[in-house]
Amino acid sequence: MVTTEQAVKQPVTPEEYKSGLKPVWCPGCGDYGVLNALCQVYHRLGLKPEETMIFSGIGCSSRITGYLKSYGFNSVHGRALPIAMGAKLARPKLNVIAAGGDGDAFSIGIGHFPHACRRNIDMTYIVMDNHIYGLTKGQLSPTSPHDMLTTTSKFGSIETPINPILLAIGCQATFVARAFSGNIKHMVDVITKGIEHRGFSFIQVLSPCVTFIGKDQFLIIKNLLHYLEDDPDYDPSHRTSAFHVADEKDRISVGVIYQKKKPTYMDQLEILRQNAASKKKKKLADLVEIFRP
Repeated sequence: MVTTEQAVKQPVTPEEYKSGLKPVWCPGCGDYGVLNALCQVYHRLGLKPEETMIFSGIGCSSRITGYLKSYGFNSVHGRALPIAMGAKLARPKLNVIAAGGDGDAFSIGIGHFPHACRRNIDMTYIVMDNHIYGLTKGQLSPTSPHDMLTTTSKFGSIETPINPILLAIGCQATFVARAFSGNIKHMVDVITKGIEHRGFSFIQVLSPCVTFIGKDQFLIIKNLLHYLEDDPDYDPSHRTSAFHVADEKDRISVGVIYQKKKPTYMDQLEILRQNAASKKKKKLADLVEIFRP
């Protein structure tokens, strides 16, 4: 929570956006990279702590709300999105970010995701995807790869994993991107673009769990990365191309995968209000005419 004294003094370095509360993540956790990236994004965009609010659910990554010097709300499991959307509608000028993990987002919270995408409320949703339940000691998550061995799949998973990028594009999200917590500089660029986008921004951050999956995941992911910014032929406004990139098997594309300009929820709400006011005036005028002596 931001104090009056903190609100008056705008942080002058990325480090000053940290709350001072020491993270309790495991040493080497990818979520440290996301925290550092967000501080740099806040600084780059000049976001005032008292005008920024981050919401989370439950899980390792959801602790991030306490580590940032801005308003934060650690909600219940899977409910970060509806609470964040409510805050944005109540306070449209707030810079609203929702954050969580793959279990929080795509298990108990998945019912909220399609509606957040299609409503296109101007906010950013960052999902730190480590393909496992880290806080509760290594169970299978909705994004765990097929055949993965976990504490709840001792002989390998037989379930098809959810593809968050395919899901977001299919649900009409207007900004869909992917980043890797092992490359903070690139992640800063991606999150910055997401926050600057007018509408709902979804960013999947590959954030390895070093405790239950292993430190080698950083190297494995790094060797498979393909930076879309380096591909001059890639057009993020082309939805079919975005679907193709989202479903790649031999590499992992990072960057802005899909982006489309579309009126936000608040834009459409204002038009709705104007139309309603116009109809009320016409109805009132008709009534006056009816009862005119």
